[in-house]
Amino acid sequence: MTDTPISGHVAPGFEPVREAFEANFAGGEEHGASFALRMGGETLVDLRGGWADRGKERIWDETTIVPIYSASKGISALVLAMAVEDLPAGYETPVADVWPEFAAEGKGEVTIGQMVSHQAGLPGFEKEIDPALWLDPPACAAAIAALPPMWPPGSAHGYHPLTWGYMLGEVVKRITGRSVGTILKEDICGPAGIDFQIGLPQADEPRVGDMLRPKALAPLGNLTPERKAAFVYKWASPDRAGRAWREIEIPSANGHGAALAVASLYEAYARGGQIAGGKTLMRRETLEALTRPRVDGPDLVLPMHTMFGAGIMINCHGKFGPNPETLGHSGWGGSMAIADPARELSAAYVMNRQSASLVGDPRAVALVEAAYGCL
Repeated sequence: MTDTPISGHVAPGFEPVREAFEANFAGGEEHGASFALRMGGETLVDLRGGWADRGKERIWDETTIVPIYSASKGISALVLAMAVEDLPAGYETPVADVWPEFAAEGKGEVTIGQMVSHQAGLPGFEKEIDPALWLDPPACAAAIAALPPMWPPGSAHGYHPLTWGYMLGEVVKRITGRSVGTILKEDICGPAGIDFQIGLPQADEPRVGDMLRPKALAPLGNLTPERKAAFVYKWASPDRAGRAWREIEIPSANGHGAALAVASLYEAYARGGQIAGGKTLMRRETLEALTRPRVDGPDLVLPMHTMFGAGIMINCHGKFGPNPETLGHSGWGGSMAIADPARELSAAYVMNRQSASLVGDPRAVALVEAAYGCL
C-alpha cells in the first residue's frame, strides 16, 4: 500500500489493476499518473494518483492533463484516415498529389501510406537547423518537404519521431483545409465530450502537470546517421516545455489529455472505428487500410523490430498485451495506449515522471498485464 493520494474507480473483479497502480507508486516509480481501461464501450477502470506538480502541492485529479508525446500518433492517424477516406486511391495516393512541394529530391512517388508507416526516409534533419523551426509548423513542413531522403523511400522503414507529425499535418490540411487539432476539436472530441487536444489553449494551461524528465538517455544502440537525425543532434527537437510548444499543433508529439480520454479515442481501433460515445469515425474498409501491416522488420531508427500500419504500431514486440494483433503506441517517457479488437478493449497510461523506455514502459506493461489477468 501507499500513502499517495489515489482516486477513481475500478469495476468489480478489476481490483488487481488498482493494486498494480498502487504498486507503481509504492515502488517509487511514479510521481503522478493515470490509467484507464474500456471494454465493450464501458469504462472498467479509471484511476489517477500522485501529484500534478513537481513540489507535491497539487494532487493529480480528474482535471489534470499531460502531454502524451508519441502516443499522439495513434490519434492523429485516425484523423488522417478520415481525411484520406474519400481520395480515390486512399493511402496509395502519392503525397505530392496533394502537396506538390513534397516531390523534391526524388520523393514524387512516395505514397501517403508509405509516409505514415515511416518509409519516407525523413526521420529528422541531418544538417543543422535552428530548433525554433519546430515551433513554426508550416515552415517546418516546408523544410521537411525539401529534404533528400536518408534511404530510398519504400525500401526500408525507420521511425520518424517528430517529422511524421509535420508531414501528416500538412497532408491533412491540404486535403481538408483544416488542421488536425481543429478536426479533433470540431468533429471528434467536442461532440463526444472527450477531453483531448492537439494544440492547447491558454485557458487549459493551469491543468497541465509538470513533467519530470528522464534521468537517462533512451538505449538507441549504435548511433547511426538516421538515429542521430531522429533523436541525438541538438536540433533534433524543440524545447518540449512551455507555452509556445503546447499551443502549436504537433500531431506526432504534443497531444494533451488524461488516460480516459486517450483510451476513449484508441477505442476506435478496438471497436470498428467507433469511439466512446458511439460516433463512428470511418468506414470499415478505411479502418482495415489504416491497421493492416505495411512494414514488418528491423527499424532503422528504433533499435528493435517494429511493425506499423498507417501510423499505428502493431504488437510484434509483445509490450501491448498477449494478443499479437493488438494496436497501440508508446510516447516519450512512458505513456502508452493500446487497442485489442479481439476483446473490444482499449487502455491508456499517462504519467509525469518520465523514464528512458522507448516502447513498453514497465509501469504501463504491469497495468496492462494486471488488466488481462482479470478477464
